Amino acid sequence: MGDMANSSIEFHPKPQQQREMPHVGGFGCTLAELRNLMELRGVEALQKIQEAYGDVSGLCRRLKTSPTEGLADNTNDLEKRRQIYGQNFIPPKQPKTFLQLVWEALQDVTLIILEVAAIVSLGLSFYAPPGEESEACGNVSGGAEDEGEAEAGWIEGAAILLSVICVVLVTAFNDWSKEKQFRGLQSRIEQEQKFTVIRNGQLLQVPVAALVVGDIAQVKYGDLLPADGVLIQGNDLKIDESSLTGESDHVRKSADKDPMLLSGTHVMEGSGRMVVTAVGVNSQTGIIFTLLGAGGEEEEKKDKKGKQQDGAMDSSQIRAKKQDGAVAMEMQPLKSAEGGEMEEREKKKANVPKKEKSVLQGKLTKLAVQIGKAGLVMSAITVIILVLYFVIETFVVDGRVWLAECTPVYVQYFVKFFIIGVTVLVVAVPEGLPLAVTISLAYSVKKMMKDNNLVRHLDACETMGNATAICSDKTGTLTTNRMTVVQSYLGDTHYKEIPAPSALTPKILDLLVHAISINSAYTTKILPPEKEGALPRQVGNKTECALLGFVLDLKRDFQPVREQIPEDKLYKVYTFNSVRKSMSTVIRMPDGGFRLFSKGASEILLKKCTNILNSNGELRGFRPRDRDDMVKKIIEPMACDGLRTICIAYRDFSAIQEPDWDNENEVVGELTCIAVVGIEDPVRPEVPEAIRKCQRAGITVRMVTGDNINTARAIAAKCGIIHPGEDFLCLEGKEFNRRIRNEKGEIEQERLDKVWPKLRVLARSSPTDKHTLVKGIIDSTTGEQRQVVAVTGDGTNDGPALKKADVGFAMGIAGTDVAKEASDIILTDDNFTSIVKAVMWGRNVYDSISKFLQFQLTVNVVAVIVAFTGACITQDSPLKAVQMLWVNLIMDTFASLALATEPPTESLLLRKPYGRDKPLISRTMMKNILGHAVYQLTIIFTLLFVGELFFDIDSGRNAPLHSPPSEHYTIIFNTFVMMQLFNEINARKIHGERNVFDGIFSNPIFCTIVLGTFGIQIVIVQFGGKPFSCSPLSTEQWLWCLFVGVGELVWGQVIATIPTSQLKCLKEAGHGPGKDEMTDEELAEGEEEIDHAERELRRGQILWFRGLNRIQTQVCWGGKKC
Repeated sequence: MGDMANSSIEFHPKPQQQREMPHVGGFGCTLAELRNLMELRGVEALQKIQEAYGDVSGLCRRLKTSPTEGLADNTNDLEKRRQIYGQNFIPPKQPKTFLQLVWEALQDVTLIILEVAAIVSLGLSFYAPPGEESEACGNVSGGAEDEGEAEAGWIEGAAILLSVICVVLVTAFNDWSKEKQFRGLQSRIEQEQKFTVIRNGQLLQVPVAALVVGDIAQVKYGDLLPADGVLIQGNDLKIDESSLTGESDHVRKSADKDPMLLSGTHVMEGSGRMVVTAVGVNSQTGIIFTLLGAGGEEEEKKDKKGKQQDGAMDSSQIRAKKQDGAVAMEMQPLKSAEGGEMEEREKKKANVPKKEKSVLQGKLTKLAVQIGKAGLVMSAITVIILVLYFVIETFVVDGRVWLAECTPVYVQYFVKFFIIGVTVLVVAVPEGLPLAVTISLAYSVKKMMKDNNLVRHLDACETMGNATAICSDKTGTLTTNRMTVVQSYLGDTHYKEIPAPSALTPKILDLLVHAISINSAYTTKILPPEKEGALPRQVGNKTECALLGFVLDLKRDFQPVREQIPEDKLYKVYTFNSVRKSMSTVIRMPDGGFRLFSKGASEILLKKCTNILNSNGELRGFRPRDRDDMVKKIIEPMACDGLRTICIAYRDFSAIQEPDWDNENEVVGELTCIAVVGIEDPVRPEVPEAIRKCQRAGITVRMVTGDNINTARAIAAKCGIIHPGEDFLCLEGKEFNRRIRNEKGEIEQERLDKVWPKLRVLARSSPTDKHTLVKGIIDSTTGEQRQVVAVTGDGTNDGPALKKADVGFAMGIAGTDVAKEASDIILTDDNFTSIVKAVMWGRNVYDSISKFLQFQLTVNVVAVIVAFTGACITQDSPLKAVQMLWVNLIMDTFASLALATEPPTESLLLRKPYGRDKPLISRTMMKNILGHAVYQLTIIFTLLFVGELFFDIDSGRNAPLHSPPSEHYTIIFNTFVMMQLFNEINARKIHGERNVFDGIFSNPIFCTIVLGTFGIQIVIVQFGGKPFSCSPLSTEQWLWCLFVGVGELVWGQVIATIPTSQLKCLKEAGHGPGKDEMTDEELAEGEEEIDHAERELRRGQILWFRGLNRIQTQVCWGGKKC
């Protein structure tokens, strides 16, 4: 053992060596010993524990903790443990610094081109050709010299550089604040997670980060283990270790066979207690994280050093690499490994941080790439035409000869043309799109926190807006999850109220109290109310709480019974799971025999009963005929009142022959029924209204529950999921499976398609049924549009359905860790109304993006056409590079902020969902974009060609190089910006509404940005001078610019009057594909292309990480009805 301790000391960094000395801090185990212990499994681990500590309680003694009482809740002791054994916290990867984000933003291709052009322009502006030759070089600076303006040639280059810096800083700042928000969200999720430990003999819920080595933790069904530990006592415990080992089979754990519990694994069944032996970076998950982190850093270092040290690789490094590789392989199955080429690609992919892409972002990226390509073509044509025009005019028409000393002058012209071309490109590429999505999502996520939605995956909130179906659990989501027993059947009598204890035979009462107190999780309790007059607090499983409450109502107490038979005296426990739908506990009787108590769903347990207690507490035969009678007279009436029926039974075994406890069907059979109780779980008062809103918004709500069909139907009617006289289906799991499976037992989509459209209630369903239903609805291609399904779940078994759904909602209070892990959004108040809020926010995100698109594309179309035509006709763009950058900055950054932060309104719930394949740009939006573009282009071209006559000023057309800014072009620039500002107000409405000012004051960000932009515009025009190519304007000219701008609002009303249905020629743009239209190859290609597109577009938009981008989309152009 000494050997092992030494070897692991070497594995640690040097500073820890002092700590590794035996029995440090008075504890009998070193960190290294415990780490070694946790690497063993099964028999090896047991042997090691026996050799080193005798048994688990020996280990507890060494760690100075009590297996039953836990640690003393002493701050100094806990702190000492943290110092010696570490904290239960895995440090996250360092966030990118602001400078790194600036560097990333600088990688943008268009910005690089602009920087190069600006630097060339700067360099050339300092070169002054000899005076007398300038005539020979053509009309270079006619008249400019006289005003001493030629020296100002450098200003344009400098101004471009300055505006590039602005754009970069804004981008970096946005990325930085986004990263910060995301980290805040992560830490919020981490703080939410608590775990049950025993300290001072009391059960406490402590944050996971507060666990220390030596804590005694309660492990139960559905937990995600937060630290490594050794099992002290377990009941029927099964663990899913696939996250560490990749093995999908559940591993049985018991104190005498395999007691090792590892962090990051899921408890799939049973319960137990463990002593925590490793936390944080020393736990198995922590070790893997550390390896992955170190692996990444080593990679980087190696890349920097180059390959000179390839041969001499340190053996420990090779070992770490091997482990790292193995871990990576386990954690992310590679798609294929055909030779080195594939591996290279895998490597590249692994190094690029994966971006999380939603349906919307897929559509957007594709659209942006297409616009970018069009812009590239336009800018190339612009440059070519300008160069050709200049060359032909100078050397052919004027017949000049290219003189050596004129070269710098001509190059200056070419640079100017190049800058104009780049400017067209800058305006054409809508890099504000990814930004708008990010801002909109981040804003929504922050606000959704207040509405009790904790969003784990950003794209979920936008997908939720398109949801067409919600499959909801019943218990806790639609109901209050505060259960009480209201009816019971005891000793041949059906009591509609709680019976008086005196009305019951002592034998029945005694059996009932024991059956309930012992055969329920000992962690379930009823505590006195926190405030006077409030209801008693229910802790633990709510159904069990109802039964314990029943015991208290019968004027008896469950606590003394539990003290008499503590948890570790229980002989065998069959814990509740979704297959059994029952729970049984065996205790040893004083005479050496055994007694089994069982409780579960009444129709399941009654089938196993052969006797029942009569009114005197004596056994009476219970035949199938009696059972059918009971179902008709007792159980169905209870279920029709919306009650959940639970049967409580027992069985005695003699001491002579101990049964085979593993043969569960034999053991839990031939039972004697003690009682059947009806438990009420009232519907949440706000649910019927929320469901009505969903139905009005075109969302179908279905209830999927494990309850009896009559109970489920009664509750569904109370909630408004089903209405009398409607054509709907309520099925049980068995019947559902019979209808959807063929003779071979395989599920057929065609059969499913006949069932799901009318299905409203699925009762007695297993998790597999839930998954089948969700998958069937998502994959279905019947109906006008593909379905987008949201699912709620709280149990471990809901994991697959939550993962499969487009949006998975887990319950924050009643939900198990496994369900939360599989979900996209956590409902912190477990309330169905919060889902309706999520729908509202989701639709709002979609609308915000559409508003921004409508605004952005109008500006793009106008700016590109103006720059292009202007350049071709007057050899100069009416909008200069710096002005374009300013417009680009308002359009992209400010407008995305202003339009993406509109708060949602109830009216969003009055329309039908868009569905999967609705195009981004509807026909109405297309009408608005083209309509406003026509208005703006008419105004600008009028000003460009006859503006000087109208305002009686000098014409700015055909001005020589370096001439001072003209009033003429300043008016064009100012008018252009004014029209954009007022069009931004128009863009607030995208469904053809008339009142564009509706609710404008509820969005202070929007008002601030519009007024702020207006203020900066005044400063630029009046004081911008040469850098912005602006000449100050008179009040009259300003009023004309404003008048034309306000005209946008009037023109908006004119456009709204034109009925969209008449404009058949308009196409929609930005479709998402149906799944059936895309093969796997296309999907893979799409993935590559979108990744490439994303890089081409914007670089630093590293949208939050989530494995591989699953959802990719293509954009098809083609009219579909809006």
